[in-house]
Amino acid sequence: VQLQASGGGLVQAGGSLRLSCAASGSILSINGMGWYRQAPGKQRERVAYIPSGGGITYADSVKDRFIISSEYAKNSVYLQMNDLKPEDTGVYYCKMLVITDSTFAEYWGQGTLVTVSS
Repeated sequence: VQLQASGGGLVQAGGSLRLSCAASGSILSINGMGWYRQAPGKQRERVAYIPSGGGITYADSVKDRFIISSEYAKNSVYLQMNDLKPEDTGVYYCKMLVITDSTFAEYWGQGTLVTVSS
């Protein structure tokens, strides 16, 4: 199973970006999808998470600005980021809980860099 994330880039404060992440491989089902980020010198933190059964959660710092969505039929998850702030700068990673015919494990994408200039 491989996750491919894309959509990062350089944007001015107040701007928007949309991240995408697609999983490929021998996937039977996906139990949850999420986005995490790691700012320079800081630990990785969860930004948003969407379980297969619903119940989206967001980090307090991104509520009302970011929107997570998913297309389970396409094994894909997205993150619409609006009103970006310099403190949103970091490497964004997608994560999925994947069931294959032999395992149930979490997989991470390679990360996509988001840089917000002031």
